[in-house]
Amino acid sequence: MTPPRQAPAPVNTVQLKSVSLREQAREAVRTRIVLGQIEPGQVESVINVAAALGVSITPVREAVMDLANLGMVEIIRNRGFRVPELTDHDLDEIFRLRTMLEVPAMSEITEALKGAHVPRFRQLAEQITEAAREGALTAFLDLDRQFHLGLLELLGNRRLVSMVGQLRDQARMQGLQKLADQGELTESGEEHIAIVDAIESGNGELAAELMRKHLAHSRGIWAGRAEGSA
Repeated sequence: MTPPRQAPAPVNTVQLKSVSLREQAREAVRTRIVLGQIEPGQVESVINVAAALGVSITPVREAVMDLANLGMVEIIRNRGFRVPELTDHDLDEIFRLRTMLEVPAMSEITEALKGAHVPRFRQLAEQITEAAREGALTAFLDLDRQFHLGLLELLGNRRLVSMVGQLRDQARMQGLQKLADQGELTESGEEHIAIVDAIESGNGELAAELMRKHLAHSRGIWAGRAEGSA
């Protein structure tokens, strides 16, 4: 009797690993861009980035293509990629758009939750504050992204989340290291806790105002100063 044939190994195993590396490379390059660690206007080699990340060229090349589709980088044929330079006017436009989108969203979220506790976001807010105290900038940015986009996801509006995510990616926070070294980044972290307090108390007006002030503060961080103007 012929023994039963063994089922073939899943054909997508290697593909899933490749996708994972691509995503990790994309997030690593994204973070370096937002932190200003990749100089705007300077042509960056994909080979050099891959070497710095300890991965092959392919996932980095794919990650750069993803970021190019988001408008974060420009592809330079046969040379690599370049991060577009942003003016203060560009950053002001990003700040105003985020304010127009995220501030009224806080009121909607608060109304929808009706005073319910949001332990996930309180934990994120506390972790953001701790990362700020320790000067852990990569963790700070990752947690901050989870907090802001996660709150917006509660409204079930994918386009809103996508738009704010792209606006975040277009900003540069070159002043983050300076403020962390001066201990002034912690205040920005603590603002997240206050927003959670307002949401859980059911005060949508306060949550919206706190978000407006937080974004104004963030605009100041982009410029490398402790405070920003609305």
